[in-house]
Amino acid sequence: MPLVSSMDLPALPVEEAAFAADPMRYVDAARLKHPWLAKFHAGYVVHGYQAVKELLYMDDRMRVNFDGIVEYFGAQGTDWGRFMENMLPTQSGAKHKRLRASVAEAFTPRRANQTRPLMRQIICRLLDEWAPRGQFDFAEFASYFPVAVMCGLLGVSSEPIGGIRDALETQVAAMSLNKDLLPRLIAGYDVLWDFADSLVTQREKSGMAVDGLIDALIGCKNAGNIAETELRFMLMVLLLAGYDTSKNVLTLTMHTMLEHPDMWQHCAEDLAYCAKAVEEILRHSAITTPYRLLTEDVDYQGITFPKGTILCFATPLAGRDPSVFPDAMEFQPDRAQSTRHVAFGRGMHICLGQFLAKAQLEEGLHLIAQRLKSPRLAGQVTWRPFLGAWGLRTLPIAFDAARGI
Repeated sequence: MPLVSSMDLPALPVEEAAFAADPMRYVDAARLKHPWLAKFHAGYVVHGYQAVKELLYMDDRMRVNFDGIVEYFGAQGTDWGRFMENMLPTQSGAKHKRLRASVAEAFTPRRANQTRPLMRQIICRLLDEWAPRGQFDFAEFASYFPVAVMCGLLGVSSEPIGGIRDALETQVAAMSLNKDLLPRLIAGYDVLWDFADSLVTQREKSGMAVDGLIDALIGCKNAGNIAETELRFMLMVLLLAGYDTSKNVLTLTMHTMLEHPDMWQHCAEDLAYCAKAVEEILRHSAITTPYRLLTEDVDYQGITFPKGTILCFATPLAGRDPSVFPDAMEFQPDRAQSTRHVAFGRGMHICLGQFLAKAQLEEGLHLIAQRLKSPRLAGQVTWRPFLGAWGLRTLPIAFDAARGI
């Protein structure tokens, strides 16, 4: 089998702003040279659906490479570096199972459905505040919804989140591999650590359990299942996950719906249709690009990937693979979902919060469509980096505001 390094592969400029704004301009050309694999500056981009799905299952031969990102930034020995090296997504084996078990109960399908009334309450409160304006940046609006739901799960107020938004944004941007971000990453870590530490300290001092996830984590710590630092790192990871990913998907959904007014009206009328629309946007425009470092040689489809190779799994592109999805670039909520998207990953690191994310996207989409009638673009759209958590940085819209129900 040929070594991947000996192959004449196309290059994808995944780190460039132009790629984030229009990836298919580059990917369509790259597929003519190789159907599922390309080079980028740090390794290889896996963008074909079948290859993404099958390689991500090889947990025994690869690992999450956040420590490599720390090394890339030259941040070994910093508090931010230790966080990246020791948080849940970085772990494998027994430690990963132990940490994941400490929060798994909060993210079951049953618990996600139990949280739906809270989701509706939060989005209605946000709409009551924002909808009368008649226009706003939807990306900013959407940023307050998922993190407020996460705070509800934790059993804490979401009021202080506005003060740490920049820290949350910056941490996810680390995946873009922009070395200029390091001072902000370190400063942002301090903000998030202080926030998580204060939540735990205040809850323990009060002695009051409010049936939130913080109380469950404190119980795990008291039982010796997780350490003090692991508890705080877990809270930071949950806040990051609750802030960024779902709001990016919600904003991409709105951006797509601007071209489909009939679908938008259907979302206002039918929650079940919203579930279809959510599944379709997760196929059409997934947002995450997880990295893996190979811990041993891997032979796949006639190619040898040597130990130490970095693979970037481009799930936003996998859902647009024309060899798997007919009319892949068309947004069709009613398409047959016979092939499952890979937006939440595969293997041991499959997204822990996928059921919660889908529930809040469905509830949010349904109620937003009822209140924001005839949405239309009202300014310049800008894009976030493709690597890390892709999506829209700004989406200014205008609309006809309907009264709350």
